[in-house]
Amino acid sequence: MNMDMSMDRAINEIEGYLLWEGEKDRARIRADAFCAGLPWLTDAQRQEVASRYCRDQRNASREFLERIAARSITLRAEYEGVYLALRRRLITAFLAGALAVVVLVTATAVSLASR
Repeated sequence: MNMDMSMDRAINEIEGYLLWEGEKDRARIRADAFCAGLPWLTDAQRQEVASRYCRDQRNASREFLERIAARSITLRAEYEGVYLALRRRLITAFLAGALAVVVLVTATAVSLASR
């Protein structure tokens, strides 16, 4: 069980790393496209603009991902609560049905025995 948890954790970290690298690549691509629309920039200015653009995009992406992570934690707790309530109801219904069957079988056996 502990090995599975550490494997899941490692996979999650690798996935997070790959997602973040993808975000950084997209930020660089958007920065290059933005700078391409500004042909009057010198090379130094282009690098500065691209660097700031990437930094802003990464900050925006990080904030967005943190909001999503917080919301997913909230949703998980909410869904777990609903799941537990539904499971309790299902078990209660099953037990009530089983009890009804036992009572019905017992009543039938008593009425057949008394004939």
